Amino acid sequence: MIAIRLSNLLRRDRSIVTLGIVVIIALSWGCIILMETAMDTGTIDMVMPRPTPWSLSYAFMIFIMWVVMMAAMMIPSAAPMIITHAQMCRRRSRAKDPIGPAGLFALAYLAVWGVFSLAATFAQWGLYRASYLSPMMSINDKYIGGAILILAGVFQWTPLKQSCLNRCRAPIGFFMTEWRDGAFGAFAMGVKHGAYCLGCCWALMAILFVTGVMNLLWVAVLAVLVLVEKIIPYGERIGFTSGFVLVGVGVWMISL
Repeated sequence: MIAIRLSNLLRRDRSIVTLGIVVIIALSWGCIILMETAMDTGTIDMVMPRPTPWSLSYAFMIFIMWVVMMAAMMIPSAAPMIITHAQMCRRRSRAKDPIGPAGLFALAYLAVWGVFSLAATFAQWGLYRASYLSPMMSINDKYIGGAILILAGVFQWTPLKQSCLNRCRAPIGFFMTEWRDGAFGAFAMGVKHGAYCLGCCWALMAILFVTGVMNLLWVAVLAVLVLVEKIIPYGERIGFTSGFVLVGVGVWMISL
């Protein structure tokens, strides 16, 4: 009887957490599509006015744009970890409601990517001040763009990349070694998982400066690549192989 009740609770927890993840992903992608459509139709100033030079309010809007993009791109690949956290919270902590701790775990994960978004905003601001940023928010210098692609490709082969990726691909292994009880523990684990995820994917996210920060196609391509690396069998090999493509494209760009 107890086993049946626990099984029912686990299924309920999984359904609620999955629904929450789907809602976050849908809202994030909806915002991205709205902003990209506004740029294509020339109505971007109604959504995100572009002053010259940048102002603090505009920089804040760029920061929010990055946060939304990171949520849309990274939450799908983090979904197995978030769902597993809720299930293990129910089993190990005997929590009456593991949904709250799972939410804290996801919030902490996004907070790490919020720090990256802040750094990306400052980098974009610096590129603008140096006249290296096009109106479509992409780098207009082929040498800098090519160098970023080469760096991202080489990083795909590094031990740091592989180590962080392995931790992102193994939810059970992560929680078996990193488990902390309580709300603070959930937040701490979310930060640590976010740090591993950032260590795995920061170079891929930097590619957005080359393709265009609001290029919906490339946002989707990179999101799928991250998902493939973390979720599917042998995904790490696909990520490793993508390094050759990125280096090749980077060299080609510089040689044009």
